[in-house]
Amino acid sequence: MDVKTKSMGIISVDEDHVITLPDGLFGFEDFKKYALVDSQYEPLLLMQSLDEQGLCFFLIDPFLICNDYEVDADDRILEKIDLKEPSDVCVMAIVTVPAHGSHVTANLQGPLIINRKNRKGMQIVLPNDKYTTKYDILKALKSGGKAQC
Repeated sequence: MDVKTKSMGIISVDEDHVITLPDGLFGFEDFKKYALVDSQYEPLLLMQSLDEQGLCFFLIDPFLICNDYEVDADDRILEKIDLKEPSDVCVMAIVTVPAHGSHVTANLQGPLIINRKNRKGMQIVLPNDKYTTKYDILKALKSGGKAQC
């Protein structure tokens, strides 16, 4: 399918790369469908809204930047996205790239949990204060992803 975007023009997206977030994202609850697109800035992915062409987020696998990262999602969350097998889960963190050039950060406190089989997902808030919403990913990547969170 072709998707019209603000920053990349028209891009072609495989249907298998479309995810649905029934509750949307925090602050973006009205936008439910997104396409996951490879980025020229590896290891980042783009998550392009299919509901609003100007809405796009960078994502990163939090396990690449934090070697002791853990997600403990309760059964209610897993049921909401019909997740039955741990191997079907994909965890991603939303990345912030500030316009003024300061630190590029990842929200480790509020990851996305995605069911690979049905491509349903949701953003959760981890119940402890171990992680931050502004984890410096460039610093972590320079250390080879071995940084403690």
